[in-house]
Amino acid sequence: MPTRSARLRAPADFGLALQQARMAQGLSQTDLARELGITQSTVSAFETGKSTIHLRRLLELARATGITFTATWDDDDATRR
Repeated sequence: MPTRSARLRAPADFGLALQQARMAQGLSQTDLARELGITQSTVSAFETGKSTIHLRRLLELARATGITFTATWDDDDATRR
């Protein structure tokens, strides 16, 4: 089971990592939304990199302090089935 990772520097980076991790788990946007108690359109907005004030501010704080964010996930959809 390969492990994937991505460095997160922008809202779009978070979105792409979220999408790839979701797909690796064999989940649709609707499945993930249901599991989280949010709408499918909210999941879609995250995955397309729609920025929020909080995410932009968090990234600014990280850049100013030298913090880096990295997402890591297993690329194996068998874990959910």
